[in-house]
Amino acid sequence: MSTDERPAPRTLLDYLRLTTDFLAGKKIDGARLDAELLLAEVLGMARVQLYTNFERPLAREEIDRYRELVRRRAAREPVAYILGRREFWSLEFEIDRRVLVPRPDTELLVELAVAALTARAGGELPARAGGELPARAGGEAEAPAATAIVRVADIGTGSGALAVAIAKEVPSARVVATDKSQAALELAPRNAERHGVAERIEFVSGDLCEPLRGREPFDLIVSNPPYIKSGEMAALDPEVRDWEPRLALVSGDDGMDATAALVESAREVLMPGGSLWVEVGTQAAAVRECFESNGYTDVRVHRDLAGNIRVVSGYRPS
Repeated sequence: MSTDERPAPRTLLDYLRLTTDFLAGKKIDGARLDAELLLAEVLGMARVQLYTNFERPLAREEIDRYRELVRRRAAREPVAYILGRREFWSLEFEIDRRVLVPRPDTELLVELAVAALTARAGGELPARAGGELPARAGGEAEAPAATAIVRVADIGTGSGALAVAIAKEVPSARVVATDKSQAALELAPRNAERHGVAERIEFVSGDLCEPLRGREPFDLIVSNPPYIKSGEMAALDPEVRDWEPRLALVSGDDGMDATAALVESAREVLMPGGSLWVEVGTQAAAVRECFESNGYTDVRVHRDLAGNIRVVSGYRPS
């Protein structure tokens, strides 16, 4: 049957198939998933509910709204911006164009920081940087009881995803989250409120570690700084290049401007024995060298599930 001979779409499944083909024709990866997420939004359903409603007809107003969302996706607007939310660390965050869309790869930064903080709050440091915890007699990892207050800074907080996730996982954490984007700082506190950790996170405006000066030193600093090279922007996916804030993406010709400044300035606001954990892109070797040249000890790299170096960490000497 030719396209012209197809019967007019009527049911939920008809529109899913039609939209999947349309988005795939626009070279959009995950076209079926996107079609489902957008239709579930229009119908006020959980995505799994679509599968038990395939024969449900769509009303005219539902069709019109769905077409509008699909039009936006075809223009390569990220689904997270269309829906206004994104899940990170099993928590739902409000998201819009003022901030980066949180990525699953960044969850490694939360995992490592939480392990280090939990051990530090319980009076023990991890067996090694990266969060390996002391083992029980049977060999299973055990987290010490978190009792002491630990002071954390999240540099370039954006949506607040890192700060909120860490605060949720470590009740003893008191977090200062900084960003030089005032627009981001209008959004991030709402995510802290949403997840019940607003009383333990202070959001402050300023560049890198500058807002931390003059405060009590920090046990741990975490950051997902901009690290894309300026010359790489043109090759990025349109969803990133054309929609996400450039300020949070690009950091000079070599992608190192923000990271190098952060590594240098963090030493001044970390307590002795405190640690810095930074997400990196392709320049992991340069970041590790930067840590070492600034006198950090036990400098390590940490790989994500795909085997790529995703985080570099180091400790201020005691």
